[in-house]
This record gives sequence, C-alpha cells and structure tokens, in this order.
Amino acid sequence: MGKLLVKNKDIVVPGEELAIGMDFLPTGGAFRENDKIISSQLGLVSVSGRLIKLIPLTGRYNPKKDDVVIGKVTDISFSGWYIEIGYAYEASLSLRDATSEYINKGVDLTQYYNFGDIVAAKVVKVIRSKVVDLTMKGPGLRKLRGGKIIEVTPSKVPRIIGKQGSMISMIKEMTNCKIIVGQNGRIWIQGSPEMEILATEAIMKIEQESHTDGLTDKVKNLLQKSVKK
Repeated sequence: MGKLLVKNKDIVVPGEELAIGMDFLPTGGAFRENDKIISSQLGLVSVSGRLIKLIPLTGRYNPKKDDVVIGKVTDISFSGWYIEIGYAYEASLSLRDATSEYINKGVDLTQYYNFGDIVAAKVVKVIRSKVVDLTMKGPGLRKLRGGKIIEVTPSKVPRIIGKQGSMISMIKEMTNCKIIVGQNGRIWIQGSPEMEILATEAIMKIEQESHTDGLTDKVKNLLQKSVKK
C-alpha cells in the first residue's frame, strides 16, 4: 500500500520524499528512486489521482510553440531581427513574419523595428531548443510604446492570468490599464501612473502568494481598497 508523504499545494525542496510505494506515479519535476518518489526541484506539489507532479517556483523560461512573449530587439541582419526573450538563445524574427507589408530587398529595416524596441510576439517554431522563430502576425502582437515592463517568475504566469483569463481581466478592469502578459515572465502595463503602480502591486502579490488559497479575493480586496482612496 503506497503512502503519500505530502499534501496538495505543499512547497517542497530538491531531494524531498513525496511518496512511498508503487501506487503513485511521478511526472514533471518528480522521479522514482526504488519505491520512493522524490522531488528534483523547488516546487509546488500537485496531486491528481495517482499522479504527483511539481509546479516549479523558480527557473528560466523555456519557449514553446504559440507562447506570447515580450522581447527586446538586440540585433538586425539582412534577413530580419534578433529578439532577446529571456532565454539562453535569442529568437529570430524574419522579414516574412515581421509584417504583412512587402519589404523590398536592401531597405532600412530600422524603420520597422529598431535596436532596443520592445515587442509582443508569438513563438511559431522551436527547433532543437536552440532555434526559436517568432511572428508579429496575430491579434495583439505589436511594438509596445510607453507603459512599463515588470518581470515575474515564468512558472507563475498561469496563476497571474487565472482560469480563462479571470485574474488578469479583473486587474485590467479595476485599474483601467492595458496589460499584456508574456509567457516568458515579462508583463507590459500601460495606464495612469497611479494605476500602473496598483496593477504592479497586484501582480507581485500573485507571484509571491501563488501557492495560497483564496488568492483571487485577496487581490480583489487590495484593488478595491486602493481604488476607493
């Protein structure tokens, strides 16, 4: 008979025993050693039936197809742009994926995207973990002007977005800010100076308390108190 040694939503450290016996199956972030299941990283325990997995609390961003990311233009070549997205390798934005316009050969590409420009783009291809291709074609994908950028742990992004976008929608509505959340842990916020600060406080609270229950109500109370002032 197997025995679970942790509870759902417990925070565990690398090397910590999660379960004993063959009744449970390890998935992401956990592994089996003889009859024990052990944590391989700092993370939040998720128990679903017989499956035990860890949601990482730290770590760098690993790009996946269809991720929306926020990046910075770091270099320009004859065939396109290189974008820094917080990954070990820069992503590529080709002429074909940069705009719906036809770009003549030899044109000054800085008139489209210049060094230091911040963009919201989508990952269209990841090859052997080293080659990451982006596109600017799609709803909401564009050069970002004004506003501010904050950074959070990439693994906390789903919590910040919420189920079906509920959490981030609430922050947008109560602060009247435009917000784009990148899967790479970068978040663009644009609104009045006071509301940008409030939206930032709400997002940072989610990051810090992502493992706690009743988080939606806590964030709502924070926003309501500040908006009433």
